[in-house]
Amino acid sequence: MSAPEIGRSGPIAAGTIALAIAAAYVRAYDGPFQFDDWNVIVRDPRVASLGAWWDSMPGIRPILKLSYALNNASGLGAPGFHAVNVAIHAGCALLVLAILSRLARSLGAARKEAPFAALAGALLFALHPVQTEAVTYISGRSTSLCALFALASVLSWLDGRATGRVWLVYGLSPALFALALGVKEIAAALPLALLLVCACEGRSRPREVLASLAGHGPVLAACAAAALSSTTYRHLLATSLGARSIGENLLTQAGAVVYLAGQLVRLDRLNIDPALPVAKTWTVTGGVSVALLAAAIAVGLVALRSRPATAFGVLWFFIWLAPTNSILPRLDVANDRQLYIAIAGPAWLAGWGAARLVRKAPSRRRAVQAALAAACLGLLAATATRTAVYEDEIRLWEDTARKSPDKARAYNNLGYAYALAGRGEEAEAAFTYALALDPAHVKAAVNLKLLRAGNLLPR
Repeated sequence: MSAPEIGRSGPIAAGTIALAIAAAYVRAYDGPFQFDDWNVIVRDPRVASLGAWWDSMPGIRPILKLSYALNNASGLGAPGFHAVNVAIHAGCALLVLAILSRLARSLGAARKEAPFAALAGALLFALHPVQTEAVTYISGRSTSLCALFALASVLSWLDGRATGRVWLVYGLSPALFALALGVKEIAAALPLALLLVCACEGRSRPREVLASLAGHGPVLAACAAAALSSTTYRHLLATSLGARSIGENLLTQAGAVVYLAGQLVRLDRLNIDPALPVAKTWTVTGGVSVALLAAAIAVGLVALRSRPATAFGVLWFFIWLAPTNSILPRLDVANDRQLYIAIAGPAWLAGWGAARLVRKAPSRRRAVQAALAAACLGLLAATATRTAVYEDEIRLWEDTARKSPDKARAYNNLGYAYALAGRGEEAEAAFTYALALDPAHVKAAVNLKLLRAGNLLPR
């Protein structure tokens, strides 16, 4: 369903994106299993084989777990998992290219302007180093694979409505939506994303648009009912609601969204385990965060009529952050991979802005193209550098501990990496420091005791 759109965007553009991703992630295949990989892949018997996966059903995130089982069945180990993750990312980038190409044309961009805006946005999406957590980190697949199905659903729906092929609108798009939900729950934002695209195009009546979502509503309802009937999901929901009050969570997540927005430009602080505070009461910083977010959302809503291109970039960003940064509390306040699909909004704004600048001042075309090329090369280099951090557990957790100096978990994981490498003194120092930060950190206490007894064994 995406081939026609990608084709119209140009094989050169698609090839450029594929080659850029291949270059940026050339070192991704050397990394071992890390962090959550051990619990959700290596040690989880439910994904050890296709038969084990089938026997474990029904279960949560079935499509994600199926992808893990298929990888394990290949026998290619961690490099095989990394190859699939990079391929998924390439697929997402090509889908972003196709969606942005359609959007640019629907907004009246000139024939030369539309491909430029779409390619620029798709390259920025593909090469931004914040994406490494969803690509190089194997467990980050939950986000990128969900995005792959969600973006394919968006494109199918748009193409079906444009061409009158109802099977795309009411059949394939809802089916892809169901697959996305079967990977990760953040896909629940997809109907809002579809409404946003239609609102920006401004060509369809509201009743007609809602009617075209008739296939998505039952899918969302069925998945919600299945989740509520699952003991595991009910336990996760209870754990989430018990983490903090709704008021505290709204304040906390306001700060988290501001932090994530900052990650788009603060390439120096990319972090697999950031130490973000939980807001207990209103503060000046919290009030400023809430005000900034409210202002940004208001700008997006107001721009829907007069500046739909701006509205799309702003509101797409917030729509895709909403499922993980809204009412339901998260034990981890925020992670870089939450930006994975949301970043397509800011990337579009940059690409559209560059294209408009060229249109207003054609004499600057080469200068703008050179600046875009330089930015993409810089992002490619930053992505390659960030990917290299994942090649070794010690390097990853030294980087994390340096950026999260007050987080006990970072030092516990660093200590464990040192212990596995036979660096006992450094391991003991890391475990001791973790306990100094959090005396109730059970894993650090157990690891320190095992280390001193000479019984800290490899995984």
